[in-house]
Amino acid sequence: QVQLVESGGGLVQAGGSLRLSCTASGRTFSRYAMGWFRQAPGKEREFVAAITQSGANTAYADSVKGRFTISRDNAKNTVYLQMNSLKPEDTAVYFCAADLYGRRLMNKGDYEYWGQGTQVTVSS
Repeated sequence: QVQLVESGGGLVQAGGSLRLSCTASGRTFSRYAMGWFRQAPGKEREFVAAITQSGANTAYADSVKGRFTISRDNAKNTVYLQMNSLKPEDTAVYFCAADLYGRRLMNKGDYEYWGQGTQVTVSS
């Protein structure tokens, strides 16, 4: 069992930055690929970014490429999402998730464990 807790959300003006963190319980964090997803009101949960177990490979949604960066620190059981040049359309609840296999990083159905989410609001 893996428990995930997100933090770092908040209210920011357009063009600003936020860094989200997701800390996992347990000693097996390094076995999991990690992903960030987001869900805006009335919309489906969508893929944002993901990183493989070692951190060697990453993937991003086209809408965030060049603005967001995912990273991880396996010694701290933590994955990060650095978000720069934020836009109002980035407003959503952001969730981190863990996937034991990491074969299809963009597929939310492959992720076994999810956090409760953290709200990000970008004002115009």
